[in-house]
Amino acid sequence: MPSLPWSDIDTVLLDMDGTLLDLHFDNHFWLEHLPQRYAELHGVSRAMADMELQPLFERHAGQLQWYCLDFWSAELKLSVRELKLETAHLIALRPDADTFLQAIKKAGKRVIMITNAHRDSLSLKLERIELAPYFERLISSHDYGYPKENPQFWDALQADIDFDPARSLFIDDTLPILRSAREFGVTHLLAVKEPDSRKGPKDTAEFAAVEDYRDLIRGL
Repeated sequence: MPSLPWSDIDTVLLDMDGTLLDLHFDNHFWLEHLPQRYAELHGVSRAMADMELQPLFERHAGQLQWYCLDFWSAELKLSVRELKLETAHLIALRPDADTFLQAIKKAGKRVIMITNAHRDSLSLKLERIELAPYFERLISSHDYGYPKENPQFWDALQADIDFDPARSLFIDDTLPILRSAREFGVTHLLAVKEPDSRKGPKDTAEFAAVEDYRDLIRGL
């Protein structure tokens, strides 16, 4: 991991799930817990639940409704928020993410969370992991009506917080989102090597990736 040019960075934009928090919670919930509970609540087999859910997930991936708990609660006829509470013990910080947050805040950087997470999901996680004090703003893409994959999200973010993309660092674990940020002009971009602690390293394609947050604060 090369040292970041911190003197050229004023604003740090950070994703939440898979970047600051272990993606294991979300992957377990959507791929295991929700299908199992859907099967139980609707009186179908787990195999049938998977057959019904998979096409729905694929159809809406990368769109705003994919991240919307209200949408899925209505679509699946169950309370997604209540089901998330059943696995909330799995919500966990990625190693040394808090050390990184403390360091960049102390260094006087402008620190803003930008997440596709629905406000209900964001609240659930902030109840368990104390992240809010590190940030100037906690922005959900639902506030703007566009997911981070969409160029219009970045226009809305610019209008809202008036940041300089050329002097900003953005860290996210999703490649299409990083490419969307690059297209907007964000200069300093980092992926996450292992967003889910149970799944091992992933290919981050053309992006350098965070492996250890302590490495990022060298030279800060």
